[in-house]
Amino acid sequence: MEAIDALLRLTDVVERRRAQMARQVGLTDAQWRVLEEVGQEDFLPSLFARDRRLQPAAVSRTLRELAERGWVRPLPVAGDRRKREYVLTVRGGEVLERLRAAREEALVAVWDGLPADELAGFQKLATRLADGLEAYHAEVERVR
Repeated sequence: MEAIDALLRLTDVVERRRAQMARQVGLTDAQWRVLEEVGQEDFLPSLFARDRRLQPAAVSRTLRELAERGWVRPLPVAGDRRKREYVLTVRGGEVLERLRAAREEALVAVWDGLPADELAGFQKLATRLADGLEAYHAEVERVR
C-alpha cells in the first residue's frame, strides 16, 4: 500500500535526520535519547531501559559515556549507596539546546511552508494510526 510506503519513508528520513543532528554535536542517537531523558526531572534508568526495551547495562554504559564527557553527573541516592540519580550538567544542557536549535531550523525550513490545515490533518491521522498500532501491539502481546 502506498500510504504504508510513504510512512516508512518518512520514518526513515526522520531517523536519518535525527542521527545527522546527533553527529553534529558529537553524540550518537542513543546518547541523545538518554541525554534528553536525564533532562527530565523524573528520569529513572531502569524505567527508561524497560520502556525502550533496552538492556539496563546498555543504558548504564551510555550514562557513563555521557558522564565522562561532562554532560551528566551521577549523584548518590539518599538511603541507597548502590543507586545513582543522574542530572544534566550545564554543558549537557548546552548540547541539548544546540540540538533544539537544529531541530527548529529544520522545522522552519520544511514545515513552515506547509499549509496549517494539512499539518493539522496529518497530526490527527498520525495520532489515530499510532493509537491503533499501540492498541494492536498490546492485544497481540496479551494473547501471547
